[in-house]
Amino acid sequence: MTPIRWLLTFVSFAATIGVSLYLVFGWSQHGAALTLPPRAHLLAAAAVAVEVLARSLKIRWSARAAGIQISLATATRTCLGGDFAAAITPARSGAEPARFFVLSEAGLRASSVLVILYAELFLEVFSLAAVVLVVGIVFRHAGVVVATLVSMVGGYAAVILGIGAGALYLSRRNTSGPPPRWAERLRLTGGRWRTIQTALIKLRSTIDSVERVRTRPAVYAFLASVVHVGIRLLVLPALVLTSAPAAPLAPLALWPLGFLYGAAVVPAPGGGGAVEMAFRAALGGTIPPRLFAAALIWWRFYTFYIYILLGALAAGNTVMRAVRKTEEYEAEIEGVA
Repeated sequence: MTPIRWLLTFVSFAATIGVSLYLVFGWSQHGAALTLPPRAHLLAAAAVAVEVLARSLKIRWSARAAGIQISLATATRTCLGGDFAAAITPARSGAEPARFFVLSEAGLRASSVLVILYAELFLEVFSLAAVVLVVGIVFRHAGVVVATLVSMVGGYAAVILGIGAGALYLSRRNTSGPPPRWAERLRLTGGRWRTIQTALIKLRSTIDSVERVRTRPAVYAFLASVVHVGIRLLVLPALVLTSAPAAPLAPLALWPLGFLYGAAVVPAPGGGGAVEMAFRAALGGTIPPRLFAAALIWWRFYTFYIYILLGALAAGNTVMRAVRKTEEYEAEIEGVA
């Protein structure tokens, strides 16, 4: 990455760690410790393993639904590589380029890679909506936490579907010729517009492929996506309820899901401390004081830091090449513009 982006990443991680330490020391007067029983770690680690496996199967079955064959190992490297890139780039912007690069290095054509990534993204939206619908029924008496989660997920889904609908509309109309007036007003001219035209042409072929999707693998992919989203509800309850079984389940399960998807819109890599502050504001009165520091630190580890480690081990070099190539391409487009 460029020096400026590395600096932004460093400052963001410093802020994240600094806010975490501030909150930990703030709760130290309650006799809080940073340790949890082994059973809590075992359950949280198992949830991480199931989540990674479910996402890998989702990508593999999404590919099969479009008639594309990839191995489970490649699908796993794609997932973890995307996690690593998302953690070190602003607003998780490096996730999709990293996944694209990992799949391309596995020998897939660009059109095939786009089919897989678009399918994976839209399955995530619909599975997230399904999970929220179920938890909204199960925890219908939870009050503000359910309303907040539904509104956040609804907004996230609306943005993703809106972008998809807009891209679909443009792919049928603006794949050749000079940029229209609205694009000129947005300074999408020259190299920028040619890049958009190329992407729209690929998107049109991608949509044509999706229209011929195979039903059974698509259903399997959707179910795997539901498991991947749903398992995220269990990490914080596993960490807290093993030591404090009387703690209320609804906020422990539902608030973290909102934090994880809300962090996607935070411009700083890793959330820049915003996730920790939201965790404190929402759950400070729910988690027993003696467990709060440990719950915060270990929940962040099992939902964020562990994916950095796994992603670096699985596809670290590939991801860094993807990030560099993306930045070089952006610089080239800026130069042409």
